[in-house]
Amino acid sequence: MLVDVRPTKRLHGSSPLDVRPVLGPLVQALGQDSVDLSRLRVVCDWIQYKHNFRDTVDVRSITTTDGMESAVEVAVDLRRAGSVDISDEVVEALREHRHPDTRGRTYLEPWTPGKNSCIWDFNALYWQALSSWEQATGAAYEQALPGGSSDARSVGAAREMIHKLFSIWDELAVHNALPDELYVIELGVGNGGPARIWLDEFRVMAQEHGGDYYRRLHYIMGDYSPYVLKQAQHAVAEHATKVSSIVLDATDPASALGFLRHKAFLAYVSNVYDNLPTDEVASLSGRMYRVEVRAYVANRAAERLAEHASLLSSDIVAVAAKLLRLGPELLAEAMPAHFPDVGAAVRFWQELWAEVRLEERYVPLEGLDLYEIAPSVTGEALRPVLEGCGDIRMQVSNGAVASFVGTLPLLHPYGYLHCHDLFVTDPARYDTNFCGPGKYDGSVVNWVNGPLLRYIGNRRGFDVDFVPFTHRASTNIMTLTAQARD
Repeated sequence: MLVDVRPTKRLHGSSPLDVRPVLGPLVQALGQDSVDLSRLRVVCDWIQYKHNFRDTVDVRSITTTDGMESAVEVAVDLRRAGSVDISDEVVEALREHRHPDTRGRTYLEPWTPGKNSCIWDFNALYWQALSSWEQATGAAYEQALPGGSSDARSVGAAREMIHKLFSIWDELAVHNALPDELYVIELGVGNGGPARIWLDEFRVMAQEHGGDYYRRLHYIMGDYSPYVLKQAQHAVAEHATKVSSIVLDATDPASALGFLRHKAFLAYVSNVYDNLPTDEVASLSGRMYRVEVRAYVANRAAERLAEHASLLSSDIVAVAAKLLRLGPELLAEAMPAHFPDVGAAVRFWQELWAEVRLEERYVPLEGLDLYEIAPSVTGEALRPVLEGCGDIRMQVSNGAVASFVGTLPLLHPYGYLHCHDLFVTDPARYDTNFCGPGKYDGSVVNWVNGPLLRYIGNRRGFDVDFVPFTHRASTNIMTLTAQARD
């Protein structure tokens, strides 16, 4: 039996985490159970997200190519384990694993790779119907972020980017190689606050610098949400003649921005990659697996949701699917007897989302070359990231890879990509930290696989670097830059 305690940093310091009250009863409970301990893994995480998709104790099958169970993994959240009887939780979780019909779960989907889960439909709905969500909560979405605001609002970070741009442009101007139109792209604009700060600082610095860089600037804001773009347009109204807005899919930026191929001097992305669909893969005992999931709500929660909306609990799956397909406004129109107004539909949505959990299992991944990370990127790109890591589980960051690969061709030969996000920069971090998924308000968050992006960028002729975000204290944000090699 393997017991893996991952949050090792918490075992040190002035107030170290004491795992004995958890591990003692846990091991005792396992010893009294009929489970084959030689085929058992115990993984203890510290899940830092207050709202997430896991129970305190989860049991996962590790399967063979023919679908048979070859081993079992028991996962424990150490953050919550101290507030429950861990022995009872483990015994009950193992019993339910052996007898799935007794689990008391209402499944919202069949088994599926993580990137295809309906949690990403919930995520998309959040951005599409953000105005309704914010109206119901009375708070802007940024308040759900750590610290209550985006790191993209830093004046210092904006000036740093602009200074680098001016250096590039000045050098090109000396050689009469600077085009008249100077394009800057921002993907994922939030409420427009970061863009306003950037444009304000750009205008000031351009005046100080002299010349006509502000006159020649074309700033293009792209976002998935029309509501978010409308907010952003209001925020940058003072610079309206310099700004264009485009609704786009962040995982396929070239579809909307193809006209900028080799023209953008800066592609600026902040807190977008961590909000895009991803699979997870694992290497266990020398074998590769993909994590499959299926979203569910506990039957008790389904009954409570049904009661609030005058539904049968058996209707919850169909109504959830209708919500994801129509959104809260049309759901209220389609089912007025159950949702008399949009507010009632939003409350149902929020309560449902709060209850969504993910059941997981490990399925053999046969051949990395047969696995598609993103269009034109096969699973072979994972091999150098996984080599030498031993047993490890990590995000593939499929959506982030697709966005990254789709953005690079838009860059001018002297342009660069600048991205603030939650990046894992060393695969060893996956061994000691929980990297998602978690919930931010109505959206999903996962840390982004930085080593994978670096490898893919390098293979395409780009230098990819990561540095800590220095313009805010006590932040996990890293800054990625990618620029074509000389």
